[in-house]
Amino acid sequence: MKAVFKDSEQVTRFFSHLQFDGDKLNHQPGSVLGSTALIAGTTVGAGILALPAVTLPSGIIPSTFGLIAVWLYALISGLLIAEVTLNTMRQEGRLGISLLGVVEKTLGKVGARVASSAYLFMHYALLVAYITQGGEILGNAIATFWGMQNLLPTWVGTTAFTLIFGGVMYVGREKFVEKLNSVFVGIVIVSFLGLLLLAGGQVKSSQFLTQNWSALGSAVSVMCVAMFYQNIVPVVVTQLEGDVSKIRRSIFIGSLIPLIMFLAWNAVILASVSQDVLHSTSTGKSFFDPLEILRAGGAGEWLGVLVSVFSEFAIVTSFIGFVYGLLDLFKDIFVIAPGKVFTRLPLYSLVLFPPMTFGTLNPTIFFTALDYTGTFSISVLGGIIPALMTWKQRQKQKNSHSIHQSLVPGGKLTLIAMIAVALFLMGGQIMSVYTN
Repeated sequence: MKAVFKDSEQVTRFFSHLQFDGDKLNHQPGSVLGSTALIAGTTVGAGILALPAVTLPSGIIPSTFGLIAVWLYALISGLLIAEVTLNTMRQEGRLGISLLGVVEKTLGKVGARVASSAYLFMHYALLVAYITQGGEILGNAIATFWGMQNLLPTWVGTTAFTLIFGGVMYVGREKFVEKLNSVFVGIVIVSFLGLLLLAGGQVKSSQFLTQNWSALGSAVSVMCVAMFYQNIVPVVVTQLEGDVSKIRRSIFIGSLIPLIMFLAWNAVILASVSQDVLHSTSTGKSFFDPLEILRAGGAGEWLGVLVSVFSEFAIVTSFIGFVYGLLDLFKDIFVIAPGKVFTRLPLYSLVLFPPMTFGTLNPTIFFTALDYTGTFSISVLGGIIPALMTWKQRQKQKNSHSIHQSLVPGGKLTLIAMIAVALFLMGGQIMSVYTN
């Protein structure tokens, strides 16, 4: 079999996806568009809902700079993971490897255990956040429909959300859930565009003058959660056949699209709620969520409906993804453990009932769960571990004089800065626990 290339064609991919079509062998390359969509879709999730609440104290302009800074940090992190993944695949002669697999190959079993613990904590914490917030919105909708406002216990919404959407995933086949999720994503997009248009008419220019730069630090952890997509970077590397140029473009554009959405969302929502309404509604609260006002119709009934629809389905799409992520992690664990045989019911129970129970006992934990996830899990998985893996891999390949593909400039200075920022965030969170 012979492959023919034009003289002007430069092959930059590491390997090729080939499939037999009858008696022919066809090249099936991954597309930049598809990989970009994967990153953008993974990034835009329920984290966007918490942004207005945590950025409200600082104001639109400071939070805009904060979002751009976090996006840049996440971009470097994504490129570092892509670099380590590509070089690990080259060393191992593999065509694909997961993030936790890359960590184990690079940092050994100890690093893999730390990463797995952070990964497990992140998934459970976010499921608690999604179930509580999704349950609250669903409970309010049920109460409004039946005319039972302020009469329905909070656990009803939390339990109903888990049983409805968890039950659909348990009963339905993966293809059905995939198609249903695509419908939900479509609803998210349409409702997002609709509420931007409606909320745009409610924008108050005076809100852009509110600035409190000292309050920006408390929003960074939730911003990190909103910008997290690093777990699917190894998938992108495999899809694009290790082509460095395509990988860079996909990660850059795929993360830039959510950044633009977040900036528009943050500015429009914060500018749609007047200070008078905020002060009159948030009396006695340590923080306040502007979306709570909008969902209640504080800036118009239709805007309230659109915010509720967008919020609920953004949570549902994220919920589905994280349930599958935790299921895959437990499947790997229990396949490795000898003598362990798990059916679907115990697995789904292990994934769904702990966060549902925790959310029922503490229905106001949404922002706290996102805060701790961003500070600890994302700092470890998106900051410290990518930098340590890159450092060790570059040093090893330098000593062995082997081929190494670098995707991030700056050498050790960049890696030290990544670790320092992550440790600073974690230290600040620990200090706030002791001082409060």
